[in-house]
Amino acid sequence: MKFASDFKLPDQDGHMHSLSDYSGKWLVLYFYPKDDTPGCTTEACNFRDARADIEMMASVVGVSKDSVQSHKRFSEKYHLNFTLLSDPDHKVIEAYESWKPKKFMGKEFLGTVRNTFIISPTGQIVKEYLGVDPKNHSTEIIADLKKLQSEQ
Repeated sequence: MKFASDFKLPDQDGHMHSLSDYSGKWLVLYFYPKDDTPGCTTEACNFRDARADIEMMASVVGVSKDSVQSHKRFSEKYHLNFTLLSDPDHKVIEAYESWKPKKFMGKEFLGTVRNTFIISPTGQIVKEYLGVDPKNHSTEIIADLKKLQSEQ
């Protein structure tokens, strides 16, 4: 198991968050490409709707390269009830190996891929989800959190 990379990023309200803020707690840290796009909205709304089940076990934090202002609009528009962090320089996204070559309409470019990490209370990455399907992801997270916490 590897330890999660530290970070210090602003949320949708401009408040700074770091990995140490979640020390001693379970954390679901997910990376997504862009606010208010179909797949990202589906994933965020599923996390929103599952929050009651997830928050008993872990905090949910989303990260993209979008601005604080974009996160604020996205969060308000869809009544998101969890933290979104802005990483415009994609340093944290890169640290979690979620900045990769992508293709869209025949063009190749670097961008954020949809990955999620469950981080234990001791700061270890205990589960990775690479190339996530946004439709069923929150259900998968809930099941895995229950399993991981029962093993401790």
